[in-house]
Amino acid sequence: MLPYMTAGLPTPSHSVELFTAMANAGADGFEVGIPYADPLMDGPTIQAAGDRALEAGSGVRVGLDILEEVVSTAGKPSVVMTYVNPILRMGIDDFADRVATAGGSAVIIADLPVDEAEVFTAAFNRRGIGLVLFIAPTTTEERLERVVGANPPFIYCIADLGVTGQRATASDHIEELVARVRQKTDTPIVAGVGISSPEQANVAARVADGVIVGSALVREVLDASDAAGAAAALYSAVAAYAAAVRRTSTN
Repeated sequence: MLPYMTAGLPTPSHSVELFTAMANAGADGFEVGIPYADPLMDGPTIQAAGDRALEAGSGVRVGLDILEEVVSTAGKPSVVMTYVNPILRMGIDDFADRVATAGGSAVIIADLPVDEAEVFTAAFNRRGIGLVLFIAPTTTEERLERVVGANPPFIYCIADLGVTGQRATASDHIEELVARVRQKTDTPIVAGVGISSPEQANVAARVADGVIVGSALVREVLDASDAAGAAAALYSAVAAYAAAVRRTSTN
């Protein structure tokens, strides 16, 4: 179970506490979101989280500092989630260097199509970092083969079309989508987008190798009255998701 959290929530000085709470609750690793003012893939919840984190002083460099603290404190594999523009402003090589020194395992670039990934993949691979690529229900067989051929550390299967956000019901697409990928590769598959309850996470975990939960957890932080309350709420929520994902081994 890989929880997503925006780096810098509720403030940069308290952010690592949230990741520690999630690690203690059973998270297997993290998706560390770099706050960005124009997050095209993200819905209202993560947009609000990014705005709050930016206002509190977070950003690319602060977010990567938080990543380094998370890796050293929580001791869990951590994947950076960001967009193309922040990387280009920092410089692809400088960004890759900083992720590597921070101990990041991989990078997700939400608005990067596989057609334009080569220069990023090369920079990351030189530093032992993977570039995660996406598959959606609308992905053609040709593009699926291109994603597989790029040899990502894992393939991010978008469970439900649209921006990130909470959904009332489980995806109707995830089983078929994962089956399509399995026919072509044994690369690990992680499902995300719209997974909003432990029950939905359980359904996704029956076919995928991992599950990412984002907006539902970020909402817990946005609704909390203080940092301690946010950490406590995250601990309870992640414990429930982790238990639901692991139930698949006994089903």
